[in-house]
Amino acid sequence: MSQPAVIDQLRGRIAALEGGPTRLFVPVLPMLAGLVQLRTGGVYGVDSATLGMTLAAGASQAGEWVGFAGWDDFGAEAAQQRGIVLGRTVLVPAPGEHWLEVTAALVDVLRVVVLRPPGGVDPKSAALLEARLRARSAVLVVQGEWPRCEARISAEEVAWAGLDQGRGRLRERRATLVARGGGRMPARAEVVLD
Repeated sequence: MSQPAVIDQLRGRIAALEGGPTRLFVPVLPMLAGLVQLRTGGVYGVDSATLGMTLAAGASQAGEWVGFAGWDDFGAEAAQQRGIVLGRTVLVPAPGEHWLEVTAALVDVLRVVVLRPPGGVDPKSAALLEARLRARSAVLVVQGEWPRCEARISAEEVAWAGLDQGRGRLRERRATLVARGGGRMPARAEVVLD
């Protein structure tokens, strides 16, 4: 176990002894293991729908319920291909002006909620939802802006393979993922997304 993981584990134990909410680790896909660790009570930012689904897929495959709010273009087939178990997925495609209440309700019952907010998020609304995340031991993944994220994961240097001299079909997408935040140096991982 890495030193930051041991420190996080010890912080969780101390919080549990003090009666506070324990920050548990939420499973991620093996390809993300060296890049980011999701912990309950945390908010993680992503720059694409693919990364949002990828972050939720580890928990979904481990048997957790996950949810998506504000995804009016949610692709069930794409989600399944990325490892989301559709039988344990809740979708609220267009919560509109009630996105905060809907997200809070999902956080109450799901381990991971992936949100695409309709616009800018004010610090007060973010703080309310973050308190709910800590109380309910859930994780929020946001595609878009959020005032405070534990880590923001973005795809850099994306390249497709498969087209040979203008013929064939796209077979895979390789990307360099970068995680920034938490006062740590950026972490990088080479992954195959498709």
